[in-house]
Amino acid sequence: MGKVILTGDRPTGRLHLGHYVGSLRRRVELQNEGDFDRMFVFMADVQALTDNASNPDKIRENIVNVALDYLSAGLDPTKCTLYIQSRIPELAELTVYLMNIVSVSRVQRNPTVKTEVKLRGFENDSIPLGFFCYPVSQAADIACFKATTVPAGEDQKPMLELTRELVNRFNKLYAPVLVEPQIMLPTNATARRLPGTDGKEKMSKSLGNCIYLSDDADTVWQQVKGMYTDPTHLNVSDPGHVEGNAVFTYLDAFATDQDFADFWPEFKNLDELKAAYEHGGIGDMKCKKMLNKVINRMLDPIRARRAEYEKDIPEIFNILKKGCESAREVAAQTMDEVRKAMRIDYFEDEELIKEQTAKFSGK
Repeated sequence: MGKVILTGDRPTGRLHLGHYVGSLRRRVELQNEGDFDRMFVFMADVQALTDNASNPDKIRENIVNVALDYLSAGLDPTKCTLYIQSRIPELAELTVYLMNIVSVSRVQRNPTVKTEVKLRGFENDSIPLGFFCYPVSQAADIACFKATTVPAGEDQKPMLELTRELVNRFNKLYAPVLVEPQIMLPTNATARRLPGTDGKEKMSKSLGNCIYLSDDADTVWQQVKGMYTDPTHLNVSDPGHVEGNAVFTYLDAFATDQDFADFWPEFKNLDELKAAYEHGGIGDMKCKKMLNKVINRMLDPIRARRAEYEKDIPEIFNILKKGCESAREVAAQTMDEVRKAMRIDYFEDEELIKEQTAKFSGK
């Protein structure tokens, strides 16, 4: 298929700014640049169920939310294939085959798995097996579509490393069928791992430290107003620190020179504001007001598109259904090649049938 992009999200809730700067914004750019032959974007409901098995309604209710976020952010179903993971059974089949060529200890060493286990509060004896093995499922998601490029955040690098290992192992063990993917990190280094509004390492729905793509202007302001800044910056005259200051991290990720020209012309760009803040004399609230304007300017067109898509929800389901059908055709072709490489294509292997016929006819 040539150059192929594949990426996706767990549909456990609406998408937030961490998703947007981590990969969604770049997906839209890549889609519109047209340098890739195919682009697949999916909702990883199977992976979401690995730690939500007792609450499938949570996933069911958020499929449409995530689809709306995709479309309102600018993904175009005529340019990319939008689909739902569970509707492609070939992915489950490939996952099983890949599980046979990776050890428990290799999966256990994955730092992303360790982080996610800690985040969810699992004890060693209570980790669901499906959750523990989801890096292998993720590798199958990528390999089944022969993705050459996976746009993702910094935290997904260990997952891509495991995928590359499994692809190489499969190709050497059986036949060179699968494609080794490369990760595409955000071009803005700050955006590779956007922290929560509370300054914690990761933006998380469960921690309530997110700004969602679908949030209205008042909600955005409430989140920005309560943002973590510099605890030592007690007075406006005090020198401030931008390192570890969530407001400046978000400004790094979103603010443009045009934003400064329009909203705070006293400064030409973010570097000038940082220098002034570090010198002293700039209040945190002024910086938060600037950030609020920047984020809302960015979100306004996304909100407008979402409002239009919400008027015809049956069409959202129709888009996803067509995407699933298209995606499954590709996955089925890959799995035909996988079975042939593994010599388990019993009914399609005419030579096998001839050999076995000759073997038993001579009795």
